[in-house]
Amino acid sequence: MAESYMEKLSFTLLDAITDKEPVVQEQVCSALCSLGEARPREMLRACNEYLRQHDKLAQPYRALILRAMEMVLSSHIHQLDKDTASILILLASSEMTRTKGLDCDWQRAASSVLVAVGKRFINQVMEEVLGRFQPGVLPHCSVLQTLASLSVSNAFGMVPFLPSILSTMLPMLGMAKQDALRVVFCCALQHFSESTLEYLANLDQAPDPTVRRDAFAADIFSAYDILFHHWLQSRDAKLRLAVVAALGPMSHLLPSEKLEEQLPRLLPGVLSLYKKHAETFHVSKSLGQILEAAVSVGSRTLEAQLDALLATLHTQICVPVESSSPLVMSSQKEVLRCFTVLACCLPDRLLAFLLPRLDTSSERLRVGTLQILRHLINSAAAQMEVKKPFILSAMRLPLLDTNNKVKRAVVQVISAMAHHGYLEQPGGEVMIEYIVQQCALPPEQEPEKPGPDGEDLAAADSVRAISVRTLYLVSTTVDRMSDVLWPYLMEFLVPAHFTEALTPLCRSLVHLALRRQEAGADAFLVQLEAHANLPSPYAVTTRLLVVSSHPYLGDGRGAASLRLLRVMRHSIHPLLAQPWETAVPLLLEHLEAHTEETLSLPEWEEKLLTFLRDTLAVVSDDTWTCQLSLEMRKRLPSYNRVPQEKNFLYKCLGTTLAAAVSREVVRKSLQELLGAASYQQQAEHEGLACCFGICATAHLEDTLTQLEDFIRSDVLRKSSGIFSIFKDRGEQELEKVKSALILCYGHVATRAPHQLVLAKVESEVLRNMFQCFSTKVLGIKVETKDPALKLCLVQSLCMVSQAICSSAQASSFYFSRKAELVAQMMEFIRAEPLDSLKTPLRKKAMLACTHLISLEPALEEQARADVIHGCLHSVLALVPEPDREDGGSQESLYQDTVRALEDLLAGLLQRNMTPQGLQIMVEHLSPWIKSPKGHERARALGLSTRLLRHFRQHLHVSALVPFHNLGLLVGLFSPRCADLCSATRQQAVDCVYTLLYLQLGHEGFSRDYRDDVAERLLGLKDGLVHPDPATLFHTCHSVAQIIAKRLPPDQLISLLLTMFEGLGDPDKNCSRAATVMINCLLKERGPALLEKVPEIVSVLRSKLQETQGEHILPAAQHGLYLLASQHCAAVVSSLLGSPLPFDSHTCALWRALAVQPSLTTQVLELLLEKMSRDVPFKESRAFLLGSSPHRVATLLPLVATCALYEVLSAPASGTAVLELYPQLLVALLLRVSCTVGVQLPRNLQVKERRGTGTAPARSLEPCSSAVDALQALLLRGGSQDVAQCMQLEGGWELLRTSAGHEEGVTRLASAMARCAGPRLPLVVKALVCTQNSPYEMQRVTSTAFLAELLSSNVVNDLMLLESLLDNLAARQKDSSTSVRRLVLRGLANVASGSPDKEKVEFREASIRLFGHLNKACHGDCEEVFLEQVVGGLVPLLLHLQDPQAPVASACRFALCMCVPNLECEELAATFHKHLQEGRSLHFGEFLNSTCKHLMHHFPDLLGRLVSTNLFYFKSTFEEVRAAAPMFTGFLVLHAEPKQQPQVDLEQLIAALQLLLRDPAPGVREKSAETLGRLVKFA
Repeated sequence: MAESYMEKLSFTLLDAITDKEPVVQEQVCSALCSLGEARPREMLRACNEYLRQHDKLAQPYRALILRAMEMVLSSHIHQLDKDTASILILLASSEMTRTKGLDCDWQRAASSVLVAVGKRFINQVMEEVLGRFQPGVLPHCSVLQTLASLSVSNAFGMVPFLPSILSTMLPMLGMAKQDALRVVFCCALQHFSESTLEYLANLDQAPDPTVRRDAFAADIFSAYDILFHHWLQSRDAKLRLAVVAALGPMSHLLPSEKLEEQLPRLLPGVLSLYKKHAETFHVSKSLGQILEAAVSVGSRTLEAQLDALLATLHTQICVPVESSSPLVMSSQKEVLRCFTVLACCLPDRLLAFLLPRLDTSSERLRVGTLQILRHLINSAAAQMEVKKPFILSAMRLPLLDTNNKVKRAVVQVISAMAHHGYLEQPGGEVMIEYIVQQCALPPEQEPEKPGPDGEDLAAADSVRAISVRTLYLVSTTVDRMSDVLWPYLMEFLVPAHFTEALTPLCRSLVHLALRRQEAGADAFLVQLEAHANLPSPYAVTTRLLVVSSHPYLGDGRGAASLRLLRVMRHSIHPLLAQPWETAVPLLLEHLEAHTEETLSLPEWEEKLLTFLRDTLAVVSDDTWTCQLSLEMRKRLPSYNRVPQEKNFLYKCLGTTLAAAVSREVVRKSLQELLGAASYQQQAEHEGLACCFGICATAHLEDTLTQLEDFIRSDVLRKSSGIFSIFKDRGEQELEKVKSALILCYGHVATRAPHQLVLAKVESEVLRNMFQCFSTKVLGIKVETKDPALKLCLVQSLCMVSQAICSSAQASSFYFSRKAELVAQMMEFIRAEPLDSLKTPLRKKAMLACTHLISLEPALEEQARADVIHGCLHSVLALVPEPDREDGGSQESLYQDTVRALEDLLAGLLQRNMTPQGLQIMVEHLSPWIKSPKGHERARALGLSTRLLRHFRQHLHVSALVPFHNLGLLVGLFSPRCADLCSATRQQAVDCVYTLLYLQLGHEGFSRDYRDDVAERLLGLKDGLVHPDPATLFHTCHSVAQIIAKRLPPDQLISLLLTMFEGLGDPDKNCSRAATVMINCLLKERGPALLEKVPEIVSVLRSKLQETQGEHILPAAQHGLYLLASQHCAAVVSSLLGSPLPFDSHTCALWRALAVQPSLTTQVLELLLEKMSRDVPFKESRAFLLGSSPHRVATLLPLVATCALYEVLSAPASGTAVLELYPQLLVALLLRVSCTVGVQLPRNLQVKERRGTGTAPARSLEPCSSAVDALQALLLRGGSQDVAQCMQLEGGWELLRTSAGHEEGVTRLASAMARCAGPRLPLVVKALVCTQNSPYEMQRVTSTAFLAELLSSNVVNDLMLLESLLDNLAARQKDSSTSVRRLVLRGLANVASGSPDKEKVEFREASIRLFGHLNKACHGDCEEVFLEQVVGGLVPLLLHLQDPQAPVASACRFALCMCVPNLECEELAATFHKHLQEGRSLHFGEFLNSTCKHLMHHFPDLLGRLVSTNLFYFKSTFEEVRAAAPMFTGFLVLHAEPKQQPQVDLEQLIAALQLLLRDPAPGVREKSAETLGRLVKFA
């Protein structure tokens, strides 16, 4: 039964092999292979049977089946039984020879099956194949190909058959007329020869060790004769290549005498093919094999062919390579192998041919010759041994070549020479020097323009890169080169033109030295002074120390130089062995801990100078020290092109002179330095000055003497007399000399012992500095205008003042010229242009002022103010530089200048560390903080930030004192949190942050105290980075919240007043921020402001009138809302005090109280109470007696009515209006009734007539204002239809008149009954309560309204009829006839109502509902829902592929809700990983993982899951139909074989068989894949 399932599976898949889609065909083949992996015998037999049964199956499909069979055979050949092998052999043989076509896929596939079987059953295969290989009959091409392939795959099995095969084949060669068939014969002969050679080479392992070469010679020669003399002449290129490919291995099997005889014709014949074929690999390979065969038999005719051979082969190497394909590279290797073969037999002739070609005009020939020469040095070392001098001599010429390609080839030849002992010969040093020269090539010259053949040099293959690698490899891997390179490489350390080679030189020397050290203690030492060509210890020390100053240049030559110094410590000086062993590693560690970007060069230079000082101290030999200084002076000119290193050399020289004992040497050295310095080089000034300054640390007197002597010489005179030692220098150069001298004095003052400098500051240092700065012309002192000289003076004055301040006696030192110097610095600062910042003069001048201010005597107050004002204006008013290439350096200079200004202001602030002192400083900054220019504000805020931090850091509060101006300062800085400039916004937060901590400090908290509330400010800075308004103002609100929590109560009002001033800020963002912060403060600290409510409301109204800005009004409204939410009654009372008529701002403030429903409710209730508290009018008589009294409206109810209108007009009041709708409607209706005919107070009548102020469009007339409010109520309360009906029917006009008022009320009630029936019960209830009003007009109005309701049928629906009748009946005895009349009218009206509408609700989608139900299930229902989960699992998983995205998304949700009920953690984790919302789903990966866990934890569900999947094989969705068989396949893949009884294989295979005919290729592909997996159950 099992075998029948296997057959069924196989035949089902084989039937599907004819699918038109290649992807389905490939999947069917893969599934067949899966069957074969599990059951190879059954699968192979099934394929055999299928092919025999389907004799007319098309060739491509037969080829696919045969290919699948070959794949199974290749991996399971050892499981194949003999009977099956015989069946397959017959099948493959038949398939292979069925047609006479040549070289088709079908025949190749059948041949491959035979070859695969032949690996184990060679005899059976050969029996069948030889049966189709009969004498006298041309065989089928596939037979020959199979024999050739068998010889390759199973040489030991095939070679014994070859004699008979060859004897049968030879006669056939003459019969073959078609070139294609001849090609097959050639390939067969090639493989036969190769397998024979392999067999003969491994006779010890062969089954028949008696086989000899001569057994094949005759047949091979006969074949050779036909191939070479007849077929090689063919015009068919493919045939010629096949012939030449066969001739190579065949030549090894030819008889020796025949080979010797044929060589004169064979070699030219093969060489001629180079001209006929672009692809020459087979030609070169065959030629190499022929040459090897000729050499192996000791051919004498080879020499006669040598010239032609060499010329042709040389051309092949030199020909430009158009591609780097493997075949082209292989051809080059084969040609070089030919040269190796020739070198073994004719080395002299070969070199005589090659070496002259090194001197040719063709670059390609030179490069190709060098390539061959390198190959010969490596591959024919024994033959080239005696030719070394000859080759070395010939290589001198290429050393002069300037072509980079030639240079690369020369370096590669030298590398080969080093490995084979050439460089140990005389003249080898020239080769080494050449390598070093290439290592010294400057990196910027490395990129080379593309050559004529389009080749471009990659950086990694540049001449320098190859040379560096070669030098290091030769030094480290070629042991024999150790004595050649050591100490010879040291000769290249000092010369400047080898600078770029220092790193590889040092690395090689270190390796060589360490190797010699390992060999013996004395072996690696070298006496530098004993070798004439080697540099002295002083030169080596100077060189390596100086180049280490910029350690990352030249591929890290700093570390390499230091390592060389370390290994050469004994050779430098015997006493340095131990100290350098400790010191150098520390320097290297420092370099390793940094990168070029992070290393501080000044710090690194100081470490090197300390290393030098310690070295001199250890040596402690004045002669050695003086000799080192002499070497350093001598080397100064060699660094003219590298000013940074020259500057460091100056510092080293100064350090060495400072350690020298001989004053004479010091004086002479300083004198020579002054005379020989290159003053025209600005960069050299600093180095010279540093040298003098360092020297002055030990020789102050001598240093000052030499400087003064130099100044007294003719150098500084403008006349160029004959006695001037600088007579050839112009005035401009004299200025540069002065600059250098002034700098020297500055460095001397900085570095010399300060206690010694103080005595000479004014008497010598400053006197000589100013003497250099100014010149006397005709006895008049004239200051220079040279900016460089001015900058040097300022820099030196800065250093001098800093030196004075650093002295221990600074506090007692009285600097008499202090005021003069400060004034001079301020003059320099004011003279600087404000449109650019090109020099550091401002910075250095302010630094000088900073140091001078701390000295005695103190500056006067006005002078202090001038310094502050002048420096602020000089820096803050600078025009920003546009983006330029040097923008980075400009920005750096500006930042340095700002830091100098900060230090100066901090120094001034330090003298008055009180809130008042801080206030004075902020007052200077305030105009800049509020500047309309963004860059000025940003700079001012930055300065403020750092000054506040300084104040905090140095704050010392001895007693608890108030920070009385906190509110003022916070109010100044906090609105800038919304500045247009991002940097300004963040700095404003920093200012507020520091001010809050200053307040805490004044409250007694320690400086290191951290306040959680204040610290939250720092977290808000990120929200200020991007200029999104919503984010900015939200952050400002958060800042205000923090301020509100930490601001003392006594500072709140001053803060608010300052904020109110900020409403007029020209920066609209800051103005808005002020409003936001005011509102926040009102919200947070509002409870404490009850007494200030009238004042705040008044200020809000005045600011609205003063300040124009669209954002001001909403902000003021919100502020009032916040205040009202805490003090509602007080705010309402304050606003009710506003004069009538309300101006637009007051109206807006009233509407602001309608924002929040609960507040609006309170406001409306208060206004209703105010409107009803007082009498609505007062009666007054006219002047004349007997006239009737007039009714005049009282003010408070009138104002309250106007306020009600404004509140009801706000759209946001809707919720509160609905809540108070009945009360408001009744109150306003009664207000209308009692104001009919009522007049305005006289003062308001005048206002209305004159139209003064901002008169509103509405009338102030009391009844009209009440009608307007009632109309607004209906519109806001959702009764628009009622208001529209009143408008159409003229009801509003009727309400305003005494005659029409009753009719107007009737129409209002009728409209309410028609359009607002549900509102009536509460309205009626409220009206009934007013029936006892003392005002007749109000009773008339309420009765008219209720009576009219009885005319509508709505009263029945609302069950109001009985209560209305009872109420009207009670009014029959009212004192007013109008009321009684209306009662009678109402009793005559009866009506009925209509039904309400019903709302319809929709249910959620079934899938999501399923998910929700599963999530909610618990307790007794869990088992029921678990059953539902299992039943729904398959459809949910499959519909993840649903084409409708919402359905797929719902399935994701439902699966995530269902999985907890399965109680499987692995499955839950898989669902969580793959089914997250928003994540793309890899369905196959997810389904595979899901099936794995299902079969592991729920194996009994296999049958149910498979049967459910079968249902979806017929889904209308292509995606689901493809997913269902894939689901089934994964289930089978992860199921155990013992679960097979759960699955109905018959049904499943039948269903999959149907799917193989599905119109969708994807469905067919998945079905085939699943069929392959069913082998587990077959």
